[in-house]
Amino acid sequence: MKLKEYFARISYKGPLRPLDLKTLTAVLQCHIRSVPFENLNIHCGETIGFGLEAAYEKIVQSHRGGWCLENNLLLSWVFQTMGYDVTLLGGHVYVPLEDRYDAAMNHLLLKVVIDSKVYIADGGFGIAFQLWEPLELVSGKDQPQKPGIFHVTEDNGVWYFDKIKRKVYSSDPENKSLYFDGPEDLACKKIYSFTLKPRTIEEFLEQSTILQTVPESLFVKKSICSLQTTSGFQVLIGWTLTETKYDYKDNMDLVERTTLTDEEVEKTLEEPFNIRLKKKLVPRNESLVPTS
Repeated sequence: MKLKEYFARISYKGPLRPLDLKTLTAVLQCHIRSVPFENLNIHCGETIGFGLEAAYEKIVQSHRGGWCLENNLLLSWVFQTMGYDVTLLGGHVYVPLEDRYDAAMNHLLLKVVIDSKVYIADGGFGIAFQLWEPLELVSGKDQPQKPGIFHVTEDNGVWYFDKIKRKVYSSDPENKSLYFDGPEDLACKKIYSFTLKPRTIEEFLEQSTILQTVPESLFVKKSICSLQTTSGFQVLIGWTLTETKYDYKDNMDLVERTTLTDEEVEKTLEEPFNIRLKKKLVPRNESLVPTS
């Protein structure tokens, strides 16, 4: 594995020194704009690999994307190899339908220490809740970024990561999505909780299998491919392509959705996501709401 190959993959041509917040942010932003957040292997009849070498081969050499266990694991290697102080952390994703955080540790994120300040770096959540910059670990502090205002709150050793929502301006108000909220609801969106206990990637092996196989899993019910842009993000869920521009006007995000055919899905993966699959994709977008 070579840093030079990784930087070529994400088109990063910036400096590697100094090891400061600016350099870390620059690499993170190139990553999230070049490497999609995606789970397409599941919907091609393949298994998502596990471990650093598998993530490197898939993302760097095969020019694919990945989910948190791939994106953030690869980023941990990149940042550590550059010389940063990096620790793997485990998160519990919020489950809106049940108004609780998942009991299982099902999200990988990174702690990075720079000049005695602690930051959270996360290049593997995707869609509307993807951080564009590392988040300073200061409880209760609002931290504005282009996607919105993020903050973390600590309570008895547990940290809670949230995002304050913006109003949504949609060209098709009748087309609703689980990932977007109406303009009447501007409360904080709970994303995940975590602690600062150091983790190893092996602790996520069981969840990697469960999230790919359990019928109720989000990743089984939906084929997802999301990529951040300089102004927002694009995401293909099933046959629906959604393009979002952040802070389009008057603190509102512009959201435009298009329903694609099977042929258009394949072409869309090639452009703008720059993904060419070896096996046939079976798009899927099932509701997360139980039918019985």
